[in-house]
Amino acid sequence: MKFTAVIITFNEERNIERCVQSLVPLTDDIVVVDSFSEDATVDICHKYGARVFQRSFAGYSDQKNWANSQANYDYIFSIDADEVVSAELQQSIQNIQEPLAETAFIVNRLTNYCGKWIRHGGWYPDKKTRLWNKNNAIWVGLIHETVSFSKPVATIPLKGDLQHYSYISIDDHHNQAMKFAKLSAVQMFENCKKTTLLTILVAPAFRFLKTYLFKGGFLDGYYGFVIAKISARATFYKHLWLYKKKCDKNL
Repeated sequence: MKFTAVIITFNEERNIERCVQSLVPLTDDIVVVDSFSEDATVDICHKYGARVFQRSFAGYSDQKNWANSQANYDYIFSIDADEVVSAELQQSIQNIQEPLAETAFIVNRLTNYCGKWIRHGGWYPDKKTRLWNKNNAIWVGLIHETVSFSKPVATIPLKGDLQHYSYISIDDHHNQAMKFAKLSAVQMFENCKKTTLLTILVAPAFRFLKTYLFKGGFLDGYYGFVIAKISARATFYKHLWLYKKKCDKNL
């Protein structure tokens, strides 16, 4: 099947080369929408024949939807700059026959955390819809954006993993988690969601137990504990910031 690979980037020279390398055997159309990177991201993409557009960032969904509109083919494969198509997943994609327009494909994402593959704690299999007809769907959401379909589609799982090289350090994870926690609080506030002092206290503890014990994070050793701890901390601040915004509104 013919499809366009779509990536959005900003200062991704650390990751982008292995990403586009894994796409070259699969498609002759790689679209990169870059938010004016200050490193070698654009040069690396050009090296592998990608079509690069530069556009100011106005949110993940907005940027990805605009990127999809630049695709030469109806089917698009959406991939992040820090992801790599594994050999098994490459083979699965190459084996796809020309699909019906109302078909989407799901991949399992496997995350590499500080050099270790994380297979527990709710992180794997991290199922993602990544290959679909651009005429049937758009990205929605401020953060942790998802694909919203305009009509019912059949979903087909693909064998093989999408390898996600997420965080190179614990500080990197912590900073990203705090960033997303604040964005989540803003989104919850805009959607008229509420929280309580009890939730601020209880939700982080439940989040830790769920990640570390109930979903087996302890099986990933030290980093399983770190992930559960940061997840709990982010949950605490998400609800704290939401509560603070409610209090500020009532002043």
